Amino acid sequence: MSSPREVHHRSWLSIRWRQFGNAPQPVVRAVVANLIVAGVGGMLLLLYDLRLAPAADRDVLGYALVLYVVLVVLAGSVFTYLWVPLPSGASGVRRRTWWSGMLGFLTSLPVAYLGLVVVFQLVRPHVG
Repeated sequence: MSSPREVHHRSWLSIRWRQFGNAPQPVVRAVVANLIVAGVGGMLLLLYDLRLAPAADRDVLGYALVLYVVLVVLAGSVFTYLWVPLPSGASGVRRRTWWSGMLGFLTSLPVAYLGLVVVFQLVRPHVG
């Protein structure tokens, strides 16, 4: 008879770190696609706020914020749909369905919010 091995228990932090390091590729791609769109859009929004908004009506900035969120959500959904095919399974055929776009949509909502927080709470007070 063999003796039972002692089970090594990991801490909560080591478990989460391992999950973070081994994230599924479709999820990583969806987040990266949305971060790129939100980053470029955030820079354009900041440029607009610094250069054009002081001379124009401040209500237009509200429309620009809504346009930013809509563009991040739409572009994030479309780019994720194009960039993140579903797993092939046994057939080996790579395909896309509306679930790929839904993954991008659900990823883009918090990314758009975080983009606005970074632009207007962290970056904007330090420039201009």
